[in-house]
Amino acid sequence: MTVVSDSALRRALARARDGKALDLTEATVLLHARGEHLDALLEHAGRVRDAGLGAAGRPGVITYSRKVFIPLTRLCRDRCGYCTFATAPHKLDSPFLSPDEVLEIARAGAAMGCKEALFTLGDRPEERWKPAREWLDAHGYDDTLSYVRAMAIRVLEETGLLPHLNPGVMSWRDLQRLKPVSPSMGMMLETTSERLFTEKGAAHYGSPDKDPAVRLRVLEDAGRINVPFTTGILIGIGETIEDRAESIFAIRRVAREYGGIQEVIVQNFRAKPDTAMRGMPDADLHELAATIAVTRLVLGPRVRVQAPPNLVDAEYGLMIRAGIDDWGGVSPLTPDHVNPERPWPNIDDLAERTAASGFTLKERLTIYPEYVLAGEPWLDPRVSAHVAALADPDTGLAREGAMPAGLPWQEPDGGFVAAGRTDLHVAVDTEGRTGDRRDDFDSVYGDWDALKERLDPGASAGGGPERSLIRQALRRAEADPAGLSDEEAVALLSADGEELEALAALADELRRQAAGDDITYVVNRNINFTNVCYTGCRFCAFAQRRTDADAYTLSLDQVAQRAQEAWDAGATEVCMQGGIHPDLPGTAYFDIARAVKARTPRMHVHAFSPMEVINGASRTNLSIEDWLHAAREAGVDSLPGTAAEILDDDVRWVLTKGKLPTREWIDVITTAHKVGLPTTSTMMYGHVDTHLHWVKHIKLIRRLQEETGGFSEFVLLPFVHHSAPIYLAGVARPGPTARENRAVHALARILLHGAISNIQCSWVKLKDDGCLDVLRGGVNDLGGTLMEETISRMAGSENGSYKTISELRAMAAVSGRPVRQRTTEYGEPDAERLAASAASDGVCKSVLRVVPL
Repeated sequence: MTVVSDSALRRALARARDGKALDLTEATVLLHARGEHLDALLEHAGRVRDAGLGAAGRPGVITYSRKVFIPLTRLCRDRCGYCTFATAPHKLDSPFLSPDEVLEIARAGAAMGCKEALFTLGDRPEERWKPAREWLDAHGYDDTLSYVRAMAIRVLEETGLLPHLNPGVMSWRDLQRLKPVSPSMGMMLETTSERLFTEKGAAHYGSPDKDPAVRLRVLEDAGRINVPFTTGILIGIGETIEDRAESIFAIRRVAREYGGIQEVIVQNFRAKPDTAMRGMPDADLHELAATIAVTRLVLGPRVRVQAPPNLVDAEYGLMIRAGIDDWGGVSPLTPDHVNPERPWPNIDDLAERTAASGFTLKERLTIYPEYVLAGEPWLDPRVSAHVAALADPDTGLAREGAMPAGLPWQEPDGGFVAAGRTDLHVAVDTEGRTGDRRDDFDSVYGDWDALKERLDPGASAGGGPERSLIRQALRRAEADPAGLSDEEAVALLSADGEELEALAALADELRRQAAGDDITYVVNRNINFTNVCYTGCRFCAFAQRRTDADAYTLSLDQVAQRAQEAWDAGATEVCMQGGIHPDLPGTAYFDIARAVKARTPRMHVHAFSPMEVINGASRTNLSIEDWLHAAREAGVDSLPGTAAEILDDDVRWVLTKGKLPTREWIDVITTAHKVGLPTTSTMMYGHVDTHLHWVKHIKLIRRLQEETGGFSEFVLLPFVHHSAPIYLAGVARPGPTARENRAVHALARILLHGAISNIQCSWVKLKDDGCLDVLRGGVNDLGGTLMEETISRMAGSENGSYKTISELRAMAAVSGRPVRQRTTEYGEPDAERLAASAASDGVCKSVLRVVPL
């Protein structure tokens, strides 16, 4: 161990004593504390722990979870040098525990009063071991996680134990499909040391799932999806003290930004025979105590810190002094399969040892009390009844005397019951929204201060290239529109004056070549069937909690009735999107499409964003392709390419807490095109992005179009800031400028020339003058009459919720170009539709504003 000076230790201890935030260097120094310095460190950490327990309403309480350990499979694709849990197929009777074996363990645990079923298994064994793949195929499971999901449901239904899933590295989509079957999940970070992953002979060498960047991404994705998540560090596996400190700070960053780290385990390495690291010394228990104390000081009073009681020998008191407030899962039935040589302590003995340090041992559930009491969005309604059956409603801890009993796992009732402010689509224009923000503004989006740290202070959407570069880029665009370099395209976005006029003129000539002179529009109706959503999109002012004054959900009959009204008014399309309501089953989207088709068989159903597709597929445990086939069979004709925002995850994770990553958006869109569902494509810009982000986004859209040919149009959506949470929090700018709007619409036409013929502007966001500007610079389509546009209006758009045909034609007429009504596919509506829309002026009577005489 590196020696640090006594004075450095005293300085760091003084800051800890005074409650000052420690930096990485100070934390590293304190990890060296021994003797009297360690005593002082433990005292300071204990004080922070006690403050946190007091604030949580359980002073003097240390918790544990009574659990059973279900080793679903001991096969793993990784090769960690310290692991005895993972083994080879020939050493096992079967690659996986059978359902009967899983339930036998769970039932025995339930009979003994256990409440947690800890599913532990190796990472994706089917990718390394043929017998694992064969077993899954033979039993009808696409992958290991599908089997985990199925067994979690069986355990919930047949025993009432609460699954805590520990399947290793999970993707964003994996977390989405497992959250409805498990109140909590976990994965140890272990360490952020790249060296242990890349250096031959090191602990994690040859283990693809131990890449620190991958594991940190899992922690972030879990936070984005609102999964109460357990993680931790493993000390003594070859990492340096500096590595250890960096790992603690990495966990702190995720905990602060997303609020989903329910527990941090500080675990000490214990050498095991028959492993590559059998000759390594065990981590010293005073070293463990120092690490626990530093973890407590760095993470603060709100995060729960645990030390596994079977790994601390008799030093229970030392770990309590160091600042733990939890002993983790303790099983009266099953061994610790990861550390089989270390039996669990008897729970009564653990209570006595805890009491000897002046604390009371109390049982918790696998999901920590804070998340039990918070409920949504942390607790999925499909498992909320199972948790409620075992939880004390006042404390969130395990209810004394509660015994688990199986309860059905099913979709919540009431997903299609009309509720809340169902007249918002018209009232938003006359009465407005109730408040400028939802009631959980300070929590649902994550930590605003932590979020600001993600922003590049040197980045800006503007910038001023030399006029000569802009002129050079214009010349290049004339010769080869799609061949512009990133630098040239970015330069064009700064065009102003005569260069901006030249850019617009070039774009307009390309528009003429690609789409002719007609300005088109569609008679359609937006139907947003619910605005209840906990995804945490920071730009969205539409989403509400179910208890908020502006929240609503439509019934199926109301959705169908609105479609009928639109049809009667001459519409050829309904565009249907909604919030990610926790109660809606994954099949709800099919029901919505069927309801509309049953009432209006000839209506084009343009419905469900990629985020909704992912949500539906996750809740039904279908593949994206299978879900889209089912959606098409239900009546979906095309998909809106919304939820794109900016297709760069560095921007997305500032804009939104929990929306799908770029790769998932691409997967949904390309799969939709593959199954014969065309989509639009979109870009929402002018918030925390830069001009380079815009260029890369448009070029990505072009690349996808060249691969699939499935985009019907590209729609540019300027950020509306007025009531957007990210603007109210002081993170985003107030939307793009008028000059930028002209430039980016023109550039989109140029970069997409030869790939996408139709460029659409948003009259909702641009106003009439803005639309006229871009119609003279590459745009050929005005979108639709909409009839009810609530999303932008809730964000503060002042342009109304609909446009009549007369208004659209009047706006376009100033350009001097012909105007025509189109279908979703840019064809001609039939005579009957044209007559019906002419009679209504493209808007149904139920939403028309009454003008007083």
